[in-house]
Amino acid sequence: MDPSREVKPDPRRALPAVDRLLSALRAAHPDLPGWAAREAVRRALASERERLAGAEASDRVADPQGELLEAAAARAFALCGRHPRRVVNATGTVLHTNLGRAPLAPGAAAAVAAAAACYSDLEMDLATGERGDRLAGVAEKLVLISGAEAAFAVNNNAAALLLALDTLARGREVIVSRGELVEIGGSFRVPEIIERAGVRLVDVGTTNRTHRGDYERAITPQTGVLLKVHRSNFELRGFVAEVTLAELAELGRERGLPVVEDLGSGTLVDLKGQGLPAEAYAPARLQLGAEVVCFSGDKLLGGPQAGILLGSARCIEALRANPLARALRLDKLSLAALDWTLEACLDGRAEREIPVLRQLLQPAAALEMRARQLAKRLAAVAGSTLQATVQPDRAVVGGGSLPGFELDSWVVALELKDPETVATRLRGAPVPVLARVRGGRLLFDVRTLLDDDESALEAALGAALRTALR
Repeated sequence: MDPSREVKPDPRRALPAVDRLLSALRAAHPDLPGWAAREAVRRALASERERLAGAEASDRVADPQGELLEAAAARAFALCGRHPRRVVNATGTVLHTNLGRAPLAPGAAAAVAAAAACYSDLEMDLATGERGDRLAGVAEKLVLISGAEAAFAVNNNAAALLLALDTLARGREVIVSRGELVEIGGSFRVPEIIERAGVRLVDVGTTNRTHRGDYERAITPQTGVLLKVHRSNFELRGFVAEVTLAELAELGRERGLPVVEDLGSGTLVDLKGQGLPAEAYAPARLQLGAEVVCFSGDKLLGGPQAGILLGSARCIEALRANPLARALRLDKLSLAALDWTLEACLDGRAEREIPVLRQLLQPAAALEMRARQLAKRLAAVAGSTLQATVQPDRAVVGGGSLPGFELDSWVVALELKDPETVATRLRGAPVPVLARVRGGRLLFDVRTLLDDDESALEAALGAALRTALR
């Protein structure tokens, strides 16, 4: 027989049958849901068949069922895992976009659970028995807190800006400084939002310098809005100039044009006396003359994802009447969380009960004490092989909020041969832990730890180190 025409053995023939691998998986992990186990087995076998297609017999694995069983189990647990799930934020970034930004206060979370578990008067006027306004309560609280003539809320701040521009300037022009054409998280860009609103962008000035005269020369009968966008995730330094909101508002009054400010991240609690930049206080921006100010509900406000709009009664009523508002409206769960958060602001409880504000306002001395206590716990877990040291550090607000503004913080540092590997194992823990790696050390910043996070961190680190020592 011609050796060149000899049929080579197909390594895929050694793969177990679907039913056999599924039975083994169910026996090893009886708590796995059936749908997840079946799909995981199907995917694991398909992936292995693809790998072995055209491969030599020598590529056959020694124990195909054992390795496939492990791969299928990992896939099954990933499929049936809850999303999103709890993680421990030890990064020091208070508003970490990838970690869900602001955690809700326990009271706000309880309000969400109550709204979800039963019928509610979401759009019912109980006094008349007629249909009511789902935003009436939230809007009234926003007006009381901010001093605005009127208020509205939609499902996020990009939606708030979209609605404002679509309402006030559709088919017309919007003038904005070139230095404020920012790109926000997820590759969304302000110019693209402006385009989707059905308005024409007119950018003025240069990247680093814009003057009042630039706006004045750009105004035409087609101008609908003067827009100011907060540079929420970067700074301009050096040879720079910009037109302040007060100056832009003065120009808007002179020319009969509304001024809209996309503040990005705003707070309804004045914290400038406690070290936070004054520009974050949304009511003060209204006092500078903006006709509409919009900002996120899940950043410095510390509530759920939402887009808050404060402004003149004329503008807000026009936004409310726009058919687009229905497509962008808040659901009952977000409304319940926002309502509780606003009530905490009105009651003067926000700084004590809203987690983001507590984290931002924690004094360095309290953080140092917490770091030293955590270091003792982690040292006990690590044993004599590792040393946990405590040192001062700097934390950022994050979430596209207050660029360039940093907070004094304290970290627990572990000297490790391979900190990246341990960090990866921490992310794979039952309660994943996110930390920073810098200079060959694994850093746990205590500013962003919530109550009882230390226990989960301690368990995750212990498991990660035991795995590393095998």
